Amino acid sequence: MMHKIKGKVVFLDLGPGSWGILGEDGRQWLPVEMPNQLKVRDAEVMITAKESDLDSMIMWGVPVEIVSYHTLPRV
Repeated sequence: MMHKIKGKVVFLDLGPGSWGILGEDGRQWLPVEMPNQLKVRDAEVMITAKESDLDSMIMWGVPVEIVSYHTLPRV
């Protein structure tokens, strides 16, 4: 299933650490492979992602594969 997500990048201090996206609707998304450009705490982003069947040791959010993305300007 595809999702268009607007949200904020968060660093998850769980285990070795990981990156996630907190949607503006409060939903939690866990990118399987977070692009380096998005690895900025509190960056506002817009992504298109599809749900992933991969399992993760990080018990946070819905695992997704990012299809496209861009950062939003800070206001």
